[in-house]
Amino acid sequence: MNMIDEIYTDHPYYGYRRIREVLKRKGLRVNRKRVRRLMNLLGLQGICPKRNLSKPRKDHKKYPYLLRGVPIERSNQVWSSDITYCRLKGGYVYLTAVMDWFTKKGDIVKSCVLAQS
Repeated sequence: MNMIDEIYTDHPYYGYRRIREVLKRKGLRVNRKRVRRLMNLLGLQGICPKRNLSKPRKDHKKYPYLLRGVPIERSNQVWSSDITYCRLKGGYVYLTAVMDWFTKKGDIVKSCVLAQS
């Protein structure tokens, strides 16, 4: 699973067939169905253009951008947050960050280490 994740990180546009070929070139005998199952388990999918991405659904509500034209003049007026994960030797670390837009200072709120089994 680590090798599949490494290959996918380097080439996110590879699907399960191409990843199987890379593993085969590295000397691993692996079935394409196994690679596909492991990719599904990891939540990985090759990046490729999908159909009708630019067409909105009719029942989808459009949300306005609430900060358009709002001057950010003081601290604690606008905050943003993001979450990501980093792969480490012993597993994964989920990292959450929160940032004040005025001071441009960020803070790590919480990180959670998930050990790999």
